[in-house]
Amino acid sequence: MLWNASAMNGYTIEASDGRLGTVSDFLFEDASWIVRWLVVNTGSWLSGRKVLLPLAALGQPDPARREFPVKLTTQQVKESPGIDTDRPVSRQMEAHLYDHYGWDPYWGGRYYPMGDCLTPSLIAPLNRWESKSRDEANAHAQPTEGDPHLRSVEAVTGYHIHAVDGEIGHVEDFLLSDVGWSIRYVVVDTRNWWPGKKVLISPRSVREIDWERRLMHLDVNRQKVKHSPPYDWSVTADRAYEAQLHGHYGIGWTGF
Repeated sequence: MLWNASAMNGYTIEASDGRLGTVSDFLFEDASWIVRWLVVNTGSWLSGRKVLLPLAALGQPDPARREFPVKLTTQQVKESPGIDTDRPVSRQMEAHLYDHYGWDPYWGGRYYPMGDCLTPSLIAPLNRWESKSRDEANAHAQPTEGDPHLRSVEAVTGYHIHAVDGEIGHVEDFLLSDVGWSIRYVVVDTRNWWPGKKVLISPRSVREIDWERRLMHLDVNRQKVKHSPPYDWSVTADRAYEAQLHGHYGIGWTGF
């Protein structure tokens, strides 16, 4: 099932023995487009402290009750390492969190959630220069520095979108798959270029992201985007619609 990331903000987080807080943000890895952490605002329960919950703890959201169950106890979360979510999350802090919850970190092996999510072999690579720069940055980063591949859904929302021949709009939202918790589509608002239309772009059509300039570059032209199947949330989860969308962009359809 697909979920609007923005619509899940404010969902109540339900532990096995009580409420933890509400959904505040999602942190995803920009190389695989897989959600790695759920950011939770604990409100008055932990004096306004925000906590990170790992991918493996996430259950199935309930849209009717606006609840998001997690496979943890309130005590586990209360005793988790403190973190300042207003600053970049360091790899060292991620390691402390995984150790606390008793799970292996995602960078320690070949773990990539399967199902209908995107795996690294299916992702269009970043351009050679950026890939090299990121690898070098990651290799030289100190354990206490921010993870260069971990990005906030909230922060990326609003980035301008550039096709190969010019700007087409900005990031309005993300559609998340609850199988493996990957980003399935980027919702693009084209109002400043093509009034009244919103379109979906697969991460496979993203060539690179310029984090400093807040730009997302695609490997398709504006005409291709203009003639793509119109975005309609009521049919977005339909397999035929997704097959049509993927066929239009020529990126193949695997039925995930």
